[in-house]
Amino acid sequence: MTHSIHAGAGASRRHFLKTSGALLAAGGAWASTTGEAFAAKASAKPLSGKIRIARNQVVLFQGDSITDAGRSRDKAGMANDQSALGGGYAAMAAAGLLLDHPDHGLKIYNRGISGNKVFQLTERWESDCLKLQPGLVSILIGVNDFWHTLSGGYKGNVETYERDYRALVQRTLEALPGVGLVICEPFVLRSGAVNDKWFPEFDKYRKVSRSIANDFRALFVPFQLAFDRAVKYAPADHWAKDGVHPSAAGAALMAHTWRSYVQHRGAP
Repeated sequence: MTHSIHAGAGASRRHFLKTSGALLAAGGAWASTTGEAFAAKASAKPLSGKIRIARNQVVLFQGDSITDAGRSRDKAGMANDQSALGGGYAAMAAAGLLLDHPDHGLKIYNRGISGNKVFQLTERWESDCLKLQPGLVSILIGVNDFWHTLSGGYKGNVETYERDYRALVQRTLEALPGVGLVICEPFVLRSGAVNDKWFPEFDKYRKVSRSIANDFRALFVPFQLAFDRAVKYAPADHWAKDGVHPSAAGAALMAHTWRSYVQHRGAP
């Protein structure tokens, strides 16, 4: 859908962002209610701590190229550094947190690596997560766990993804008691590299990420919902040309979604 630049279009866009936040709030309530249904099952597991933005907190963004977004490896050890945070949603969300909480002394890192699948996160988790002692960890992983099977180069499947992801979350929560965990939904748009071959198999990966978030009482950020709503206002390639890697607009939408969700569910 194409809108001309006039007051009506501006109001429409504002409505889109406002209602997106409302939907995210509703999603948070759903996740909390569903979490209660898993109480008996989850009691045997370590559970995510409360999602909050606290003073002197370390915030870590983890994942693949969508999180990486060209971040500087040379400055990876520098908290809040603009080049170390990359050029994607993680940097935009970090900038928003630093703007909203200038007196909190937050230390924000981006350790996403392009091409990663869950097992590769696991291989570097000690140095790229646990040693940083984060109080809040946000993970977006899953698109490569499926995408790389299409080329025949990777032999994993959705069962591999779930097994590895659950083990990673369990390890994280055991090593960092009280850490707040945010699990972001892997997403795609029907554009560029994304065609009918992706479905319905990719949707299983999305469902797994939500299930893991529910079981460990982590906060779930429904990125697919945000993009499904966004394509009603502009075509898919406006948000992600290849259907996987977000454009500037797509990254901004992700940052808006992430912050709306985390700041709605978390304490100031």
